[in-house]
Amino acid sequence: MEVQLTLPVEEPEPSPPDISPITLGLATQDVRTVLREQDEQSQILTTKLNILFVANSALLTSLSISRLLVSGNLFSLAEIFGFLISFSLLMRAFLPRQVAVTPNLEDSTFLERYLALSAQDYQLQMLVNLAETYNANKQRLEDVSQGLKYAAYTIWTTTAIMLINIVVVYITKSLQAPML
Repeated sequence: MEVQLTLPVEEPEPSPPDISPITLGLATQDVRTVLREQDEQSQILTTKLNILFVANSALLTSLSISRLLVSGNLFSLAEIFGFLISFSLLMRAFLPRQVAVTPNLEDSTFLERYLALSAQDYQLQMLVNLAETYNANKQRLEDVSQGLKYAAYTIWTTTAIMLINIVVVYITKSLQAPML
């Protein structure tokens, strides 16, 4: 019985398919357009956040001026709880989250790695980086959007409780008033 030993043969790495420079340029332009739209969406969410902070502050002011917060009934506790929840949700949406940016210029090896690439490989790598940036920022924006939606619902519910509380206080006082 004869055993023959063979050394492993390294297969050449498949080369990426040739991509037209025009196609590559169009793809890069499209990805950058999507990232700009994502940035605009972030600005819209920031505006909504500001509006909800104002609405929440106005609600607290109304509750304070009307002295409903200190009336000590079940509605007052629900209003305080609603305000705390909405404020917490708004703060969670407000707190800074790391925004993904590509390329990371803080990385000192950026120039070494990227400038050594051919023009086509550089553009392909940048497309991959931009796609990863989009996905990372998309999750961040979805989290903020969801938090703002819950905060808006909480503010609306707290406002409804406040209005019910006002009606109950008014009816109770009118029933206790002496009849003339």
